[in-house]
Amino acid sequence: MSEQDEQFPAAAAPEAASTDEGMTWWYRWLCRIAGVIGGVSCAFAGLWNCVTINPLNIAAGVWMMLNAFVLFLCEAPFCCQFIEFANAVSARADRLRAWQKAAFYCGMAVIPVVLSLTLTTLFGNAIAFATGVLYGLSALGKKGDAISYARIHQQQKQMDEEKLTGTLEGQA
Repeated sequence: MSEQDEQFPAAAAPEAASTDEGMTWWYRWLCRIAGVIGGVSCAFAGLWNCVTINPLNIAAGVWMMLNAFVLFLCEAPFCCQFIEFANAVSARADRLRAWQKAAFYCGMAVIPVVLSLTLTTLFGNAIAFATGVLYGLSALGKKGDAISYARIHQQQKQMDEEKLTGTLEGQA
């Protein structure tokens, strides 16, 4: 091993920790699996949507297949292993924050529904939209524990009692 090879793992560790954003490993895998399933549903529904003579349905179907390609590219680059830039796009998508991915995936899923509001576009984009929602929920952060909530509640209750006794003493 050369000196450069030994330096790369040490340099990559802080970067990986900063992109973690508090997501557990199983939630990250849930988001990735939802993205892959969303890509499959977008691809099939988009192809089915293109079998028509209505131009808006065809446009929505093409957009859905583009959504499927982007979802595969970002969430499962091994599915696109014969595309040269797949790993670079996936690495860039991994560096995005969760709220950015949420906005991107939800925005991508809404456009075909706006173009052509049919059951095919609704059901085809539902899982892709759900992937964006999962990333959005992870951007909100972890839920607090019950002890800290109880302390906050106790402090608020105590402050309310002090205000109430202060106003009662002022009236007397």
